[in-house]
Amino acid sequence: MTTHPTVLTPFPVEADGAEVVVWDGGPLPADDVLDRVGLFVVPYTFAPWATDPLRRGLPALRAVQSLTAGVEHLAHLVPPGVDLCNARGVHDASTAELAVGLTIASLRRFDEAVRAQDAHHWAHARHPALADRRVLVVGWGSIGQAVGRRLAPFECEVVPVASQARSEPDGTVVHGIDELPDLLPTADVVVLVVPLTAATRHLVDARFLAALPDGALVVNVARGAVVDTDALLAELATGRLRAAVDVTDPEPPPAGHPLWDAPGLLLTPHVGGNTTAFEPRARRLVQAQVRRFVAGGPLENVVP
Repeated sequence: MTTHPTVLTPFPVEADGAEVVVWDGGPLPADDVLDRVGLFVVPYTFAPWATDPLRRGLPALRAVQSLTAGVEHLAHLVPPGVDLCNARGVHDASTAELAVGLTIASLRRFDEAVRAQDAHHWAHARHPALADRRVLVVGWGSIGQAVGRRLAPFECEVVPVASQARSEPDGTVVHGIDELPDLLPTADVVVLVVPLTAATRHLVDARFLAALPDGALVVNVARGAVVDTDALLAELATGRLRAAVDVTDPEPPPAGHPLWDAPGLLLTPHVGGNTTAFEPRARRLVQAQVRRFVAGGPLENVVP
């Protein structure tokens, strides 16, 4: 039997001084292997099977590494005293790309153009530009900041919002979430990049939406439950607001759900982080975490 710590990971990594066991679905490794696992890297999927090792129990477990930015689906499965690490930095580029893409696609009505093309209809019209818009980025973490950097060249005003007001080292003024009642009436676009917590569940409710001016756009690349779906649908039905979302509540919407046919809604199937940029960044993060784990040093991205 090995005396080295065991790492259970969905892809191979180099780990001198550790036993690496690759598992990305299928039958679980043997019991004697699972009993030695000290670091578990959860496969990149929300499917229930990915957390089967945690449900089975890993008696030697010291840390869990998620490949997702949000970990609300894992937190309740991680035993006390075990570090839970998120994938901060892995999804910044991909999710920020999608946030900007959804914003432009909705403002410029790309979805309507695709439908018109399917109908062989030349639908020439004037639509809003991203230029000169005021964009609130709600959630100024690593992904939110990546969104802001990508928005800036489009000649729009980026307004950062975080859980608490602060000033960044570069002089950027970050507004606190308690300032939203004053900020929302001035916003042309709101991009949601907050984690799903008790404080952010249904953050975007009927009052939040009512505070937005006519014609505003809501972009959600966070989690579906950050938005009150019924409240959003009510606004979309009137045509007063538009929305572009990568996440929904429920997710996915069941057949016949109003989200499928809501007017003014552009919907993508939770693909914010799932691009070709994901794997190389995920591998770099896991490789670095494994080296820290083997060396007995502190891990990065530990979730409080």
